[in-house]
Amino acid sequence: MTPTAPVPLRTPRRSGLRRLLAAAASAIVAAGTLLGVSSTPASADHGSTGLQGIDVSHWQGSINWTAVRNAGIRFAYIKATEGTSYKDPQFNYNYPQAYYAGLIRGAYHFARPNLSSGAYQADFFASNGGAWSRDNQTLPGVLDIEHNPYSGGMCYGLTTTQMRNWITDFYNRYKARTGRDVVIYTTASWWNTCTGNWTGMASKSPLWVAHWGVHSPTLPAGWSSTTWTFWQWTSCRSVSGISGCVDGNKFNGSLDRLLALANNTA
Repeated sequence: MTPTAPVPLRTPRRSGLRRLLAAAASAIVAAGTLLGVSSTPASADHGSTGLQGIDVSHWQGSINWTAVRNAGIRFAYIKATEGTSYKDPQFNYNYPQAYYAGLIRGAYHFARPNLSSGAYQADFFASNGGAWSRDNQTLPGVLDIEHNPYSGGMCYGLTTTQMRNWITDFYNRYKARTGRDVVIYTTASWWNTCTGNWTGMASKSPLWVAHWGVHSPTLPAGWSSTTWTFWQWTSCRSVSGISGCVDGNKFNGSLDRLLALANNTA
């Protein structure tokens, strides 16, 4: 998801280059699409069907959450924290406003495995927006772990064993703090490279996979076409209430199943 500062050549999500491309694409979207329709052609992407959501951070600026909900968006993930000290400046507005507008929403943490232990970052996340409550509208928190947008290499300078241990450390502490299995956001390419095709989280964590412009997502090791939970199917869709592009997501199931995930009754 979104790092704190724009950087070039970032593969999975929002780099400075991506934002330039997204800005250009959003102009096309605004000129040629109807409310709530993705800029990705339907023929190239099946993610635009089914239960729809978005994910946001301060990069989206001021959001009219009532308009977002009226556009048919049912869920949202909102950036809360990054690394060991960064708090997204829009979180304290976005998180409650999404709730009041009637969306089912959750928070995400952008991982920086080279800065501290996984447990330390899980504590920071849980204490600054990533906590969970059974209120019919709060999803379990997300560990956003993906291509390193800063210096230190794609895998943050960690070996595959060290990365597995870091993720396990985060997972264990987050579950101890909240009682929930943390959702993992990643791409197949990053996960398989940086964890060594590790299958150890597939039986624990719901998967949020990023793969744009395809009929169905390529999945990280361990998960299958029936076990992914969220799919980020586009990096640029137009949604009423948000200026410019926003990431589009799909839930793999019905609204009842999304509520079961939110309330830990699945």
